[in-house]
Amino acid sequence: MKNVIIKETQNPTILKFEFPDFIVKNASHEFKNIDEAAKSPLAQQLFYLPFVKSVYISGNFIAIERYNIVEWDDVKDAVAEQIDDFVNKGGTILKIEEEVKPWDKKQPATVYGESTPNPAVLKFVVNTMLTKVAMEFKNIDETAASPLAKELFKFPYVKEVFIDENYVSVTKYAVNEWAEITLELRSFIKEFIENGGTVIDNNLAAENPTIEKQKIENFDNLDVTSQQIINILEEYVKPAVAADGGNILFDSYDETEKRVKVILQGACSGCPSSTFTLKNGIENMLKDMLKDEDIKVEAINA
Repeated sequence: MKNVIIKETQNPTILKFEFPDFIVKNASHEFKNIDEAAKSPLAQQLFYLPFVKSVYISGNFIAIERYNIVEWDDVKDAVAEQIDDFVNKGGTILKIEEEVKPWDKKQPATVYGESTPNPAVLKFVVNTMLTKVAMEFKNIDETAASPLAKELFKFPYVKEVFIDENYVSVTKYAVNEWAEITLELRSFIKEFIENGGTVIDNNLAAENPTIEKQKIENFDNLDVTSQQIINILEEYVKPAVAADGGNILFDSYDETEKRVKVILQGACSGCPSSTFTLKNGIENMLKDMLKDEDIKVEAINA
């Protein structure tokens, strides 16, 4: 029986082999060599292939990075067949508790609500990693990549949803107070995760225009100042806004006008204090670190 589906990634040296169901939950495992793969009999077997550089196991897929001695087109079908044979013969993927079997009990999750500087936004923090790709959803039509966001929009008071790492930021309409709806949302998110629901479909997320623009290859094509701005935002600004349930993305830099355009997401979007933060925080930081007093920062979605 064929279980594995071959999927390309943004990196031509890495290929994903996807399963129809989860093979691990609440954890990811990366192996750089056969010694590191002691807890994964499947990964150890794959390292016997001379072109296998590293093996990454997470969620419902196994990602393999190859050395340049071969092209994936020449070997990918044989690798998929080897993985299929291993699984169909009852081989152990991981010798740890995270390995998923059909008879597994649902995994308990802890979810708690956390206030943000934006009174319209509450941050629901989860005790497990939800996604490595931050995504914002303004309405239900934008939720193709997130079954969780789609379900949340079915609550009439949910206006926007932002998901990043281990939390979900929900923006509400003014019709309800948080005291009236927090418990219902927290319980729903907890149950959704415990039942193995998909938070973000990474394949569909990669097709999102905002995600597409943030790709590394796009970074490499930017001018030096734009690259410096992105590095400053990533290192100094993002951790702070993430703590408040939000996110900031670089959009563009106009060298003539010295104007930096950014995208605010989650709790930062529409926050009463966002203008102050942009002007007195981020703008001043860029002026200081880039040694340019003419730098201006504006949010294109403020």
